[in-house]
Amino acid sequence: MRVSKIVVFGAGGRAGRRVVAEAAGRGHEVTAVVRDPAKYPALAGAGVRVVAGDVTDLDGVAGAAAGHDAAVQAATRMDVPSAEFYTAAARALTGGLARAGVSRLVALGIGTLLEVSPGVRLVDTPDFPADHRAFSLGHAAELEVFEASELDWVVLAPPPVFLDDSAARTGRYRIGGGQVPALEPPLSFADLAVAVVDEVERPGHHRVQVAVSY
Repeated sequence: MRVSKIVVFGAGGRAGRRVVAEAAGRGHEVTAVVRDPAKYPALAGAGVRVVAGDVTDLDGVAGAAAGHDAAVQAATRMDVPSAEFYTAAARALTGGLARAGVSRLVALGIGTLLEVSPGVRLVDTPDFPADHRAFSLGHAAELEVFEASELDWVVLAPPPVFLDDSAARTGRYRIGGGQVPALEPPLSFADLAVAVVDEVERPGHHRVQVAVSY
């Protein structure tokens, strides 16, 4: 395995922190992008450089990604409408990564956009909670921007349940297709990070959303 330079947007979140740790633990050079580095002193460490940045700023994305081999999108915002944030982030990523010469993007998605039957997404089922629908459709808008780009992207969508924030890394996971996977046992953030870094090291899925679960 060659050492890669990986830029992680949203590195301060629960998933982002695990991705940074997983990548650095494998010997990769990681640039951890957060909005306020002072809030994340624990991120810095061997092989990890923490920088300030905004995933919705195209120029900032291009600057942070320059010289890297791949990017990870793990950023989210709960104080901004979902469609607004994810559309802006996807546009900045597709434009900024292209400018920086980074062709590989591994993004974290949401399991509610996976299908429960052919052509029927979980988010479109009659009993889906209305208050969660807007957030899910923000991710759908992000996917549309990725699909219109020339990036080599993949979106990894975990099961539509709360992930395990405390379970230790096992290194196990399963990549499925576009269908909602089994919900139990709940996937851990640590093993989601394993799947993300594996897709950086050995790209196996291209320009598609896929489920990741146990």
